[in-house]
Amino acid sequence: MPRLNGQKLSCFRGGRTVFAGLSFSVGGGEALVLRGPNGSGKSTLLRIMAGLLRPISGTVRWDDAEAGIHDDPDAHHRRIHYVGHADAVKPVLTVAENIAFWAGLRSQTTDTEKAMRTLGIAALADIPGRFLSAGQKRRVNLARILAAPADLWLLDEPATALDKDAIAALRDAVAEHRAGGGMVVASTHQDLDLDNAQVLNLDDFTVVDADHA
Repeated sequence: MPRLNGQKLSCFRGGRTVFAGLSFSVGGGEALVLRGPNGSGKSTLLRIMAGLLRPISGTVRWDDAEAGIHDDPDAHHRRIHYVGHADAVKPVLTVAENIAFWAGLRSQTTDTEKAMRTLGIAALADIPGRFLSAGQKRRVNLARILAAPADLWLLDEPATALDKDAIAALRDAVAEHRAGGGMVVASTHQDLDLDNAQVLNLDDFTVVDADHA
């Protein structure tokens, strides 16, 4: 099964070192939950895992590859789904069209209808994105990761704006993904109650400014 490994990562953003000496490992069937207060680097670490940012030191590797993921970003992007804070819902497209559009960029094998049923938005299939609530937009954004296959899901605060039923549906989808050998990394302030998940607390890797210690 595949594995994503990060070794001795350090990141500098916004004029400061956000974290240093951070290592992690997550493999097929596993989940890693990122914890820490705002500003601790959870979103930054997810973007590094996605290949969207480079650490100032350290390396992220897929399996035991010699090269890091940042050396071949196109290959890495084909392995992942990344869901950030912003819900990428096009206002003029319907719910079904939005999901099909984003899933189609990832794979030729897609299942928009199943994804909508899983997250309870099948009845909204023909509704344009501009009429959706924040919670509905979030479910549309999450549905695209269900509509097309990818080994690794990177989820930044995925439960934001979701009600209890939607959170339960997301939890079930994550469990099914892991049962098939998939990997999940999620940053969250809420307890998603993921079975046997590892927890990485980014507070443990905070760099203290000597001038303010």
